[in-house]
Amino acid sequence: MHKEEHEVSVLGPPHSTILPRSTMINIQSETSVPDHIVWSLFNTIFLNWCCLGFIAFAYSMKSRDRKMVGNMTGAQAYASTAKCLNISALIVGILMTIGFILLLVFGSVAIYHIMLQIIQEKQRY
Repeated sequence: MHKEEHEVSVLGPPHSTILPRSTMINIQSETSVPDHIVWSLFNTIFLNWCCLGFIAFAYSMKSRDRKMVGNMTGAQAYASTAKCLNISALIVGILMTIGFILLLVFGSVAIYHIMLQIIQEKQRY
């Protein structure tokens, strides 16, 4: 028994007294959530058919508020809604503007022909 104790004491403690350490680094990725505030403002001022631009502007402001508080999930939800409303406002605005221009052109041509007929009928008398 005495010999076994001696062998153990010869081995002794581990040669390296440094314990392995692990380091964990948490990198928070700054998730950029676009709030589409400029696009919403443009649609509010120029293409505000059916008030879609104003509603998109309100959702953009809510998205910006949520982003400032740190609620990225809520900010993303409001930004997505604002984006959909902005796309709808842009499409409806462009179609309505083109329709208004066509109505103006065809209406002007129709009025011109009616006036021309009235002038020709007055010249007959």
